[in-house]
Amino acid sequence: MKVFVEEIGVRSETPVDILDVTEKILSVVRRSGVRNGVVVVFTKHTTAAVAINENERRLKQDVLSVLQKLVPKGAGYKHDEIDDNAHAHIQAMLLGVSEAIPINDGELQLGTWQRVFFVELDGPRSRRLTIQIIGE
Repeated sequence: MKVFVEEIGVRSETPVDILDVTEKILSVVRRSGVRNGVVVVFTKHTTAAVAINENERRLKQDVLSVLQKLVPKGAGYKHDEIDDNAHAHIQAMLLGVSEAIPINDGELQLGTWQRVFFVELDGPRSRRLTIQIIGE
């Protein structure tokens, strides 16, 4: 059994964005030498998320629109008294901070249209993702 950990950087250019990080993760998997196992993609940031879905521009716009409707900015949240980003914290909690993806024969076992995304909810910022790979 082998455990391999690497951090990768992600840079958002807008306040909210969905960034495809699939190829970066696959690169880390290949560097790890793990052929069969699982990769966990995790963000330590409380105003960001990790998600898996289709990389289609209109779908990504829809997801961000729904998040903004469910948890709009400036809706009187108590946390906004501290740093005016409560909406981003709440949205991140709804999406989650990690995804686990099986690795088989050195390849991510994603569905045909599935991609791995870093979801920026309080940018633009430079962020880090922890990639942990467990397997053989």
